Amino acid sequence: QVQLVESGGGLVQAGGSLRLSCVASRSILSCNAMSWHRQAPGKQRELVAAITIGGVTNYADSVKGRFAISRDNAKNTVYLQMNSLKPEDTAVYYCKCNALYSSYWGQGTQVTVSS
Repeated sequence: QVQLVESGGGLVQAGGSLRLSCVASRSILSCNAMSWHRQAPGKQRELVAAITIGGVTNYADSVKGRFAISRDNAKNTVYLQMNSLKPEDTAVYYCKCNALYSSYWGQGTQVTVSS
């Protein structure tokens, strides 16, 4: 079992930046990959960014060049640096641990981008 707690969301103007953090209750090395997802009102949850245990990253096309995912294994923490935010980035952002036989989700943190 892994508990994940996200933080860092908030209200920001378009063009601004936020950094989300996801702290795990145990070593994130037990997760083959860590990922960030988001869900906007009335829409399905979508993958935003992921990072493997080896540090390989991938991003949704909509955030490439603007968002960056990183991990600090010593702190059991994954980050999502979000720059040049747009109103369409408004959503609840969730952290996920993708373990070998199961996956775990955080409770989410709200990001609101005003125009």
